[in-house]
Amino acid sequence: MEAHPHLNPPTAQAPLQNDLLLRAARGEEVERPPVWLMRQAGRILPEYRAVRAKMGGFKDLVESPPHASIVTIQPVDLLGVDAAIIFSW
Repeated sequence: MEAHPHLNPPTAQAPLQNDLLLRAARGEEVERPPVWLMRQAGRILPEYRAVRAKMGGFKDLVESPPHASIVTIQPVDLLGVDAAIIFSW
């Protein structure tokens, strides 16, 4: 499986670079309202379908942390939204 930059979470020394949603949730002043996308919307992405095709089914996809992480972050990277919600089965 290919490496993905979001599989390595930030450390205490490295501040989050995409923290708009978190800052807004804490009530901090932000430069614009954050945007998030439900995971299901990612199903329109060819990149999602390519990862899903490698799996035996949806349950296999969500039970594989590396694959679930990749497909969850795809809309953030590809559509420019500010957050994604990862879920488990």
